[in-house]
Amino acid sequence: MPSFPIIDAHVHLWDPNRFHYPWLDGIPALRRPFLPVDYTAACGPVTVDAMVFMQCETAFAQALDEARWVSALAKEEPRLRAIIPWAPLEQGENSRAHLEALAELPLVKGVRRLIQSETDPEFCLQPDFVKGVQGLARFGFTFDLCILHRQLANTIKLVRQCPAVTFILDHIGKPDIKNRLREPWEQDLRELARLPNVACKFSGLVTEADPAQWTPQDLKPYLDHVLGCFGFDRVLFGGDWPVITLASTYPRWVATLEWAIAGCTADDQENLFHHNAIRLYRIKK
Repeated sequence: MPSFPIIDAHVHLWDPNRFHYPWLDGIPALRRPFLPVDYTAACGPVTVDAMVFMQCETAFAQALDEARWVSALAKEEPRLRAIIPWAPLEQGENSRAHLEALAELPLVKGVRRLIQSETDPEFCLQPDFVKGVQGLARFGFTFDLCILHRQLANTIKLVRQCPAVTFILDHIGKPDIKNRLREPWEQDLRELARLPNVACKFSGLVTEADPAQWTPQDLKPYLDHVLGCFGFDRVLFGGDWPVITLASTYPRWVATLEWAIAGCTADDQENLFHHNAIRLYRIKK
């Protein structure tokens, strides 16, 4: 385990007794409350200094209430230091009222609007969506990109139109690790990394591999490629808890990532597991 407290830049917390999460209907193992006390137990020997809450895809009408609920949780869980909620960016300029409401919550540092579940390959290039993403800049909000590997090419076109917004690619763009596919993900990721306003999050790899049989060796080529593209200044750690429990324990994922970067400098390790998250999500100490 890292010898210093880490920042987990991708934590989900949910309570199906309070909110409706349609996607959980098909995943019985996750269809129960996952709260800070459960997260603490799951971390085991890993010391987490701060957590970034990532929106959990509630029913859209409940998304603002979800952000307010997590803000209330943070009063009892001091490690909750940043919140990345949902916002209807596809509404373009009309999403501004929603963003203004989010800006009233001090811990909100950015927004995530899932692209991965959209069947229209051009969704992220629709003019109103692009305007909605561009509008994040006036609030200083980041945008978390949650996409499938086949959506990377159009994502690059989106990012190019939004130079004033900082983007964070979740789950390294969800390459098909299970089937050991590398292209065109490798080429597209390299192109995305050429844009200076993009960082990449080491999260979600184990659920893109074979959940029951993955090994660290399965993941390493993908981890190495990300580091080759982004370097240690633009990568950050995410636990993706509790989704990770479908394929791994939390400590095993941390240990796997630490193994994969063995030989890096202490500064590089601290950037990955701590410093970059503080900078990108503007976490106050």
